[in-house]
Order: sequence, then structure tokens, then C-alpha cells
Amino acid sequence: MSAPDPSKLSLNTATVREKWNLAQAIEGCARHGFRGISPWRDQVAELGLKKAASLVKSHELTVTGLCRGGFFTDKDWRDDNRRAIEEAHALGAQCLVLVVGGLPAGSKDLPGARNQVKDGIAEILPEARKAGVPLAIEPLHPMQAADRACVNTLEQALDLCDVLGEGVGVAVDVYHVWWDPKLESQVGRAGRKRILAYHICDWLVPTRDLLNDRGMMGDGVIDLPKIRGMVEGAGYAGFHEVEIFSKLDWWQRDPDTVLSTCKDRHARMT
Repeated sequence: MSAPDPSKLSLNTATVREKWNLAQAIEGCARHGFRGISPWRDQVAELGLKKAASLVKSHELTVTGLCRGGFFTDKDWRDDNRRAIEEAHALGAQCLVLVVGGLPAGSKDLPGARNQVKDGIAEILPEARKAGVPLAIEPLHPMQAADRACVNTLEQALDLCDVLGEGVGVAVDVYHVWWDPKLESQVGRAGRKRILAYHICDWLVPTRDLLNDRGMMGDGVIDLPKIRGMVEGAGYAGFHEVEIFSKLDWWQRDPDTVLSTCKDRHARMT
């Protein structure tokens, strides 16, 4: 398999957010030759939406996604998601990533939560279409079904896409889907039009924290070249977005070292 295209490398700013603010991350991406960036909304708010959009443009970066909308099972999701769509539009983001939400408070009704998610996306979808902002449903690992995302497989996410129609696709994050025995068939089912984002990192053994212990590419057990082959074979030709939550390791390191390592591992391990 050929080496990945270095021009496709994008940084999800969660990877360096403990030491760099958004302005520093934008400048760092440009300095290290990253052509894409995916910021988090709290960082955008801290910098200011107009300033963030201006800096991204002046550094000639592509916003590969905005993190995040969703949490449709919470009480006050509507206004926040509308603002997220407006922000994604202003930044020229290729998609708004949806972390859909887990069980409502006090509930044990998982199918009911998934129906709430479907209805919530359907409610904001006309606004997203009007703004030209694709919505990327990100299935999360089943360990986060209760608290963060009741959509846990690519198949479940694509079933929602089938119902909801144009303007909705998926974010394929290797950390969350690498284990799925149906992964290859479902990536193929998604195809070029519905794979809106591709996120990379690695799964460490042992995993010391269920949320904040992702590994750098090559440090864990995920067959990254195989999964890249799947998504590219399905027609995806977009960015490879590094998203590493690493409280015990990478968040403690110098961000310039982190970005240099990302470049090296992307070239050799993915």
C-alpha cells in the first residue's frame, strides 16, 4: 500500500489543547505543514468567531470539521446546535461533527434515546442544508453509549443517514470503530458521499482512561493502513485528522514535538 499523502494531514485541536490556544494551534499547523485543522467550539468562542475565521483563512488552512454539535438527549440542545451550524458556516467547515448524546437523565431506554437523536437531527437538518453545512454523525465506542453517544456502530449511523437523507453523513474515527466486525462492509456502504471525516489515533493496551488515553498512531493495536485502505477504497479522498485525547502522555508534551511526531507517524504508520 502506498504511503499516505502528507498534504492530507489535519490536526484536531484536542490533540494540543492543554498547552495551545486556537491561535497558537493555527500558527503551529501552518509552521509544521498541516493543511487542515478541526477546532473545538469553546476554543473558537475564546478567540472570537470572526478572528478565528480570519486566522484560518490567512494561514490557508482547511477546516476539516467543527467539534461539535449533538447531545440531542439533553434538555437544551436546540439553540446550541443552531449556533454550531452558524459557526461551522462562518468557518467554512467541511462538516459539523455530531456527538449525539447518551441516555437521558434517569433513563434506561436505549432505543428511545436513539429515536430522540433521529428526531433531533431531523429538526436541525433544514437549517444545516440552508447553511451548506454537512452533518457528520460520529459513532462512538460502546463504552460511551450511556453518557456520550447512543449511536455506537457505523451501521447504526448509516441507518440514520438513510432515513434522514441529503446533508447527513458520518465521521469515521478509528478509535471508535476499529473493533467492529462489520467495519469493512459498512465503510463500503457509506461510500465517498457519506464519509465526511476520517479521524486517526491508536488504541492502547492497557487503556488507562476510557476517554482520555488515546495513543499516537503506531503505539497501539489498530491496523491503521488496513482501515485507510477501506475508506480510500470507498472513494474517500479527504483529510486524515489526528485526534488524540491523552491526559497522561501527549497532552503533557511540547506541542511542537507532538505535531512533529504526528507527521512522522502519519507517514510511517497509517
